[in-house]
Amino acid sequence: MTVHVVLFRPRPDLGEEARAGLIDAMRAAARDIPGVRRFRIGQHLAPPIPYVISGFPDFPWVALLEFDDEAGLRAYLAHPLHVALGQRFNAAAEAAMIYDYSITDEYQ
Repeated sequence: MTVHVVLFRPRPDLGEEARAGLIDAMRAAARDIPGVRRFRIGQHLAPPIPYVISGFPDFPWVALLEFDDEAGLRAYLAHPLHVALGQRFNAAAEAAMIYDYSITDEYQ
C-alpha cells in the first residue's frame, strides 16, 4: 500500500469559508479520482500531548490518502482534479510538508 501524507498550515488570513472550501475540494478529489482507497483528514490535538517536542513547525492539519500502489498515487497526482486542487492548496497554505510512503499492514 502507498500512503500520501499531507501536513499543512492554512494561511492565517484564510477565512473560514475558504478553509471549508479547501477541505471540501480535498474530499471531492479523493472521492472522484479513481484509485483512492481511503481518505482521512483531521486536526492535531490541542493542547499538544506532553511528548511533543517544541521548536518544530506547527502543521495543524493532516490529510492521509491510501492507494494500492505507487502507480495509483502517480495517477492521482497527474489527474486534472488533483492539479486544480494543488493550485487551490498552494494558494491557501502558508506551509506544508508532503510525504509518500510504501507501508505494510502488520496487524489486522
